[in-house]
This record gives sequence, C-alpha cells and structure tokens, in this order.
Amino acid sequence: MPCRDWPGTTLRSKDVVAAGSAQDTVGGDARPASEQRPSGPAAIRRRVLASAAIVLAVALLFVAYLQVSRTYPENSDESNILLMAWDMLHGNVLLHGWSLSDVSFYTTELPQYVMLERFIGLHTDTAHVAAAMTYTLVVVLAALLARGSTAGREAWPRMLLTTGIMFAPQLGVAVFVLLLSVGHIGTAVPLMLTWLVLDRFKPRWPVPIIVGLLLTWVLVADPLVLVVGIIPLIAVCAVRVVRAMTAARRQAGQGGQGGQVGGWLLDGVATQWYEVSLAVAAILAEGLASLVNRLLRASGGFILHPVGYQLAPLRTWPKHAWVTGEGLLALFGAKPQGPAVELIFALVHLAGVALVAWAMCRVARHFFSWPDMISQILLVAMVLNVVLYVPSTLAYATDLNAREFAVVLPFGAVLAGRTLAAGLCARGSRQRRWLAPVLLAALAGYAASLGYAAAKPSVPAANEQLGTFLAAHHLTSGIGGYWESSVVTVGSDGAVTIRAVVPGSLQPDLWEAKSSWYDPRSNRATFLVTDRASGFFNHWQPNAAAVAALGRPARTYHVGPYTIFVWDKNLLVQVGRR
Repeated sequence: MPCRDWPGTTLRSKDVVAAGSAQDTVGGDARPASEQRPSGPAAIRRRVLASAAIVLAVALLFVAYLQVSRTYPENSDESNILLMAWDMLHGNVLLHGWSLSDVSFYTTELPQYVMLERFIGLHTDTAHVAAAMTYTLVVVLAALLARGSTAGREAWPRMLLTTGIMFAPQLGVAVFVLLLSVGHIGTAVPLMLTWLVLDRFKPRWPVPIIVGLLLTWVLVADPLVLVVGIIPLIAVCAVRVVRAMTAARRQAGQGGQGGQVGGWLLDGVATQWYEVSLAVAAILAEGLASLVNRLLRASGGFILHPVGYQLAPLRTWPKHAWVTGEGLLALFGAKPQGPAVELIFALVHLAGVALVAWAMCRVARHFFSWPDMISQILLVAMVLNVVLYVPSTLAYATDLNAREFAVVLPFGAVLAGRTLAAGLCARGSRQRRWLAPVLLAALAGYAASLGYAAAKPSVPAANEQLGTFLAAHHLTSGIGGYWESSVVTVGSDGAVTIRAVVPGSLQPDLWEAKSSWYDPRSNRATFLVTDRASGFFNHWQPNAAAVAALGRPARTYHVGPYTIFVWDKNLLVQVGRR
C-alpha cells in the first residue's frame, strides 16, 4: 500500500484529537462535563450488563483460543518451560543448575506456568492453557490500549477495530507463534501494560519511575525489549524534546534573542521535562535489568546462552525479506495456504494488513508533529523489530521464526485503532458510507475463521507414539535428540524420561536443560532414540562413531520413524563425561 493518507484526507484537528491530546500531551485528553457518564439506577444496570457481556466475551475467547492451540502439537520447547516451572514450584526458585536458551522468561511466562501447574499440574495440556491465557491477555490489553482515554461512542470503534484485526489467529504458523510457542508474544503483555500506564496517567513525576520499573521487569525476562520497548521510548522522547527546543528557538528568534542559545535550549528541555525523565528511566531500566541478571547468576541461578546479533551475507537478504513477509502475513492471518475455505479466510484477513499499513503510513508521514506518543512508540518498535530482523542470521529460519517479531501484530492493531477508528466512524466522513459495511463484513469473516479453526480436532503432543511404545516395553530412561526428549518426558507423565544429547558427540545438550539430569550417580539411561522422519522438529541422526563408542546394543527396536538402541548399562557414565 503506498505511503499516503486516504484520498482527500489531511491531518485535520479531529485527527489530532483522535490521535491524542490537542495540547500535545503524552496521555489522553480529559472529557468535558457534558460527556461524563450518566448516573442513576438505569445507568448502573447498563454498566453491569456491559461488564458482564465483556467478561463473557473474554471467557469465550479464551475457550476458543485453547481449542485452536490444541490444533498444533506441543514440542520440547514448551515441555522444557513446564519442567523449569515445576522445578521452581518445588523449591528451586533461582533455577540452580539450569542452562536456559537465549531468553529466560524468568519474570514473565515462568511465573505464569508455576501458577498453572500449582492448580492443574504438569501435563502437556498445561502449555496450551498457558498459551491461550497469554493471547487472551494480549487481545484484552491491546483493546484497552487502543481505547486510550476516550469513552462511550468514541471508545468502542477503537477497541473493536483493534480486536477485530487480531482476534482470529490463522491455522499453522500463526497458531505456533501466537498460541503455543513460549516466545515474544508473551512479552507484549507487560509491554502494553507499560504503555497503558504511560497513556492513562497524567504527566507526574511517579510515572517515569513506574515505567522504568515495568521495563526492568520485562527486560530481565526478554532482551528483545531493548528493541521493541526501550530504544523506541528513548527515540520518541528525543524527537519530542528536539521539537520543543526547535519551537523555543524559533520563538526566541522572533523575540530578538536568537543569540541566547542557552536560553532557548534550557527552555525547550524544561518544557519537556516529562519526556526527558522517561528517556532517563528507560536508560536506567536497561542498567538495572543487567544488574538483576548478574545478581541472579552470582546467587547460583540459571545460565543463559546469549545469541549475539550477527548480520547475514548481503546475498541472503532478499530471501530473508521474503520469509519475513510470509511470517508477517501469517501473524495477521493473511498467508495463502490450505484448502479453498482457508484461502478465502486469508484474503479476508488482508483487510487487517491494509488497515495497519494505512495507519503506519499515516503516522510516519506526520511523525515529527504527531501528538500521540503511544502511536509514535508503537510505530518505531514495529519498524525497528522487522528492520533489524531481516538482515540478521535469525532470519535464516522458516516463517516459524516469526515469533521474533510477534509483537508487530498487537502493536499494529493498536496503532490502527488509535489512528483510524475516529476518522472511519466520524459522521459526515466520505468513506463512512461504504467502508463501514466492508469492515463489518470483514469482521464477520474473521469470526467465521476463528470458529473454523476452533472446530478443528485436537492433535496429540509430538512423539506420542514413541512415548507409548517405550512405556509398553518398560524402557523408562534414555537419551535422544532435543525434539524427542522432554516432550516424551512430560507427555508420559514421567513414566518415560529422555534427556537430550548433541548428535555429534552424544554429550549433554544443555539448551533448556538441567545439569543434574546427566549425573550417573543419581540418574540412569539405558537406551538411545533416533528419528529418521523429515522436518525441523523430527529428524535426528547421531554420529555413527559416537554410537559405536557406546558398545554393541543388547536389543534394537524399530517403530515408525524411530530406532531405539538398548544397552544393559548406564549410558550416562559415558555421556556425562565433560
């Protein structure tokens, strides 16, 4: 979509009011007394009924998301998070002895998993419940953030437009990214909570402190916050300070004081003390989060495997851009795939893509004068996330790696709601007559696609056949590939335990694993599992020489794509050697 406003539209006063405060404030605008909510028994009843309807709608969304999540098989990534939470629940709060991935989720999803396991236990379905809960929170917070400080007739179009864009995830990649994978979509929850504080509270000195603490909280869990939270906030605050200083300089020049540089500079900074304090709070949050992580490690806590940012060769960037585009379409439910009915749903979801692109272009065109700070932050975060991802080595993967920029979906939906809803629904607008029915029809298509996805049958966790076979043959502990390991351990309710080893040397694979699992003094492994099935989540063939070094197996089984080698000895005695 070309980067221009809707034909015939310009940034008029009503656009400024819709985007934020007409006085160029950070948060929302105060409503006049004539627009305040009516009081009385009838009004109270209406509020109660409206609240009950909202609660019911959220509950139904959670149920639908839970069923949609179950259409994608759980794998060892989610199982390892479940095992971490189980260990925390049973006293290992610092996760001593654990080697995690490049993201800890220590202050975000892990506490959520601990809470759920406290009530419903350690099962593969716990991961689906957690994912459905997370995405429901994402949708609710996105709607609240899109609402801003508006109310009544002004609020509902914003919330409906935002919710409509994101409430129906597409089967396949989108379900994996949004409704199963413990990835960065969960990071959107505390981030949007932070933006809500920034949006709803008046500019007072406690707000930067609260914002800084919230950013610290989520940055401890996910370093991506530096890209989609801290840097955007600092950048937007800097733009607004420079804008104020430019205006102060202009006024000083008109008043015949153009040479007094210090005067207009100090005046500009003084008028924007709030933005300056927010930027300082964001910078301090990065330092404080780094300090917290160091203290956790010094206290015997978990170990991270940071994945440094690396640029891929220039020749690979076009392919990266293509895969990223596929991932973005999947996030918005618009990736062409599957049978005819799914293709139709994907075409309908292009409406959401168009609305977000329109909103992004509109804010970008008037970025330096745009009054709404939240919209500016969201735009910078979205662009920075994708622009940094495309040329990196992370983009070597398939569109399943769209979880690296999953926040683009809720941020884009909120941006569209805050930017476009007022103009689309304004009385007398030229596009309202024909555009409103089109959007309502698209919303109905979204609802149909959600119902279609929720009606799909649930699928078992990955490698369920393997777990069933091993349990039936009393093979209770062994080693294997990463994707064949923890998902069997959790899926069998602990009846079968498989620990991950690397294929080249059969040494412990310490990626989301606990070192004590490989201690031969307290654990035993008598079999090795290989998998010849194709696909990223399946194929695992170890080095032949490493297998031969274990000696001749006593028995060998073949079941489906799996080969199971069994020894009458503890393999961890050899595997556990460093």
